[in-house]
Amino acid sequence: MIFIPQQNRTSPGRIAAFTLIELLVVIAIIAILSGILLPALSKAKARGEGIACLNNTRQLQLAWLLYADEQRDRLPYNLGGSANRSSVAALDPLNWVNGVMSWELDADNTNGSLITQSSLASYGSYNLKIYKCPADRALSDVQRNEGWPARTRSYSMNAMVGDAGTLSRSGTNENNPDYKQFFTLTSIPSPSSTFVFLDEHPDSINDGYFLVKMDNYYGEQHAWWFDLPGSYHNKSSPITFADGHAEQHKWKEPETYAPPQPYATALPFYIPRTSAKEDFMWLLQRSSVAQ
Repeated sequence: MIFIPQQNRTSPGRIAAFTLIELLVVIAIIAILSGILLPALSKAKARGEGIACLNNTRQLQLAWLLYADEQRDRLPYNLGGSANRSSVAALDPLNWVNGVMSWELDADNTNGSLITQSSLASYGSYNLKIYKCPADRALSDVQRNEGWPARTRSYSMNAMVGDAGTLSRSGTNENNPDYKQFFTLTSIPSPSSTFVFLDEHPDSINDGYFLVKMDNYYGEQHAWWFDLPGSYHNKSSPITFADGHAEQHKWKEPETYAPPQPYATALPFYIPRTSAKEDFMWLLQRSSVAQ
């Protein structure tokens, strides 16, 4: 009797394989698993980017405090431009950061040396990564066509903390004369409720100077967004405070979280009296105190 191995007992020319129905079942299972897993992975990635961004601002805040400690309580220079955005901060090594972000091919957008040669850099170990939100991948078409991966900076500093140079030569900030300019750490009356760094909207960011103010016309106060906070992390952004703590703050009004893309904000823009101003007032109340 001749023993025939099991694998050879099939008919000549016949190869074992999946049936069409079995393949369709496998494809359906893969599709279902993908539908379940991909959103979860996407959320996990977004949470990770939010944590990394918050950690970046914490490191910037620590560098800011170290600077003040070494400079006998003086805060880092925070140079800016005009309130109506017709000018920006001049390049100056005294400034906490240099470089003006734009949607063009200007070298400032990618020149990391403008950051590392600024006054705060050594207190952050010259680490360029702490100046950039990992979720900020906003680029214009012309920048993307040049193969740019990203611009160099995502964060700005409250305009009311630090020496603003010629803008604050008189002791008050020309861009916000009704509010106190803080030149030293000990001059801040409530460090736990005075913000220092925040993630700024990519269309709003230019220099590193973030202005929140109200204008007075004929005895009435008018609210304007001159700069806009970022909202990369589920409509929220990290914000640090002068006492050293940091938190993730969620914005509530659609005008605050404009899409992160070129020319999305049309700044500065007025907030009508009939509109909600909760986000604006929250930030204004944490920028300074009235004179």
